[in-house]
Amino acid sequence: MQNDAKKRVSIIGCGWLGAPLARALRAGGDFSVKGSTTSADKASAFTQEGLDVYEALLAPAPQGDHWPELLAAEFLIVNIPPRTSRQGEDFHPQQMKHLADLVERSPVTDIIYVSSTSVYPDLNRVVEEKDVQDTAEAGSPHLVEAENTLISLRNPNRRVTVLRCGGLMGYDRIPGKYVRGREGITTGEVPVNYVHRDDVVGIIQQLLREELPNETLNVVAPQHPTRREVYDISCKQFGWELPTYAASDSAVAFKIVGGEKLKRYLDYAFEYPNPLSFYYELV
Repeated sequence: MQNDAKKRVSIIGCGWLGAPLARALRAGGDFSVKGSTTSADKASAFTQEGLDVYEALLAPAPQGDHWPELLAAEFLIVNIPPRTSRQGEDFHPQQMKHLADLVERSPVTDIIYVSSTSVYPDLNRVVEEKDVQDTAEAGSPHLVEAENTLISLRNPNRRVTVLRCGGLMGYDRIPGKYVRGREGITTGEVPVNYVHRDDVVGIIQQLLREELPNETLNVVAPQHPTRREVYDISCKQFGWELPTYAASDSAVAFKIVGGEKLKRYLDYAFEYPNPLSFYYELV
């Protein structure tokens, strides 16, 4: 890709994942990058570091004056984590319906929607993308509804890739931080489905440089140690009190999210294939 013909990328949601993605894309030099955030103060802070970020909300209808500028792009990355406990299950699907209406009137040709492996119910086995395609099959029906709203935008001139990301970890998101000193954890033997933030950023960068597949792809670290292993090693790393665990209950449900389909579409080498070796830092 020539620098004098940069593709335009717009990131809806420059938060914990979107902001470092925007910085990485800008540093790579292949794309011109802009994005959205939910407050004027955040937008100003991004501007001061040289990022083209606007205040724009989906609440659930679009608010703000910058949507035409945001959607004047070839690539659209949608990274709005649902806030179900605060906003209810209908809110995020409504956001995506309003966004889809805007996209229909825009020059966007390629969409990446950052979804979650929470769409899968605990089936006590390896789960794959084909296991959940509609809301009746889902562990999080509202999220599948949102996925399908954007998938419906596919046409001969527009591609939509859904990335079902595992639990996003790394940097200040440290598993042990959330359980340090807790007593009687009953899910210690459940395998984790985590992915490091740097790998999600790397996978999205590589997808943007290749032709997006009209597919739903799981994005998880290839290895799945137990929660107990992950909690304990990260607590020890920062000197936190270890949690304690109740006797293992064989009836505790689990899932292992498979990543074989991603391998078929993308030759990507995970920087952090094992959640026991993720990079963390205290902020």
